[in-house]
Amino acid sequence: MASTEKITVYNVADLRATTDDALFNYLNSLGLVQSHTLLDTRLALGFSAFLLSAACFAWDYKLGFESTKQYTLIAVILYTLLNGALTYWIMFVERGTIYAGSTKDGKTRIRVISDSKKPQQKGEAPLYKLRVDVEDVKTKKVQKIELERRFSEWFDASGRFVAAPFQTVLAQGIPLVGRLDPKRAVAAAPASGGQGMVREQFAETPGYTAEILDAIASGLGESSTTTTATGSSANQDAGKKRRK
Repeated sequence: MASTEKITVYNVADLRATTDDALFNYLNSLGLVQSHTLLDTRLALGFSAFLLSAACFAWDYKLGFESTKQYTLIAVILYTLLNGALTYWIMFVERGTIYAGSTKDGKTRIRVISDSKKPQQKGEAPLYKLRVDVEDVKTKKVQKIELERRFSEWFDASGRFVAAPFQTVLAQGIPLVGRLDPKRAVAAAPASGGQGMVREQFAETPGYTAEILDAIASGLGESSTTTTATGSSANQDAGKKRRK
């Protein structure tokens, strides 16, 4: 159902943060076991650097600089190494990862990296981009998936997040999620027919209120309209060439 909390639809950072939180909660609700290794490592490096600097301040305050300058030099070197390692970890290991986990049987691992992209033209909704790695633990084969959809597909005009269409996007785009949530995986939008047919398709789904149906129709209808308009333009161009 739709969230009661509203955000500013023009703030891409808020749109992305809210969507990231929703993705995190949805994947956990499907029974995936979250891995905290990336976060724990980042916290360990950060706190180690903080404790080292605090210890350096303490012995310098109590014993003075001259008697502890050798230890201070060692502390500065270690602090630099720790911060360098933390920076490397965030930029090249985490790389914007918002979720890492595995199935309960431990046979499949999943990692999700999110990003956002501002609209190129005025009037367009910003894009939400996902890079998903699904790894078979036994064979070490990794399936790489990239999704790119507009935030308007799961945010209504007032800035409320609607979970159903967002979950449908994930279930249809990520096979592992589709297997865990088959109801969402088969809830595909029709290629044509407008918002009325979209509403009819989702109307019998339990828990979908009129507000949710409007949001689904609005978001999916926008994609259909764009596709139809592009096709019409191409047909017109082809007609002009034939007349020439």
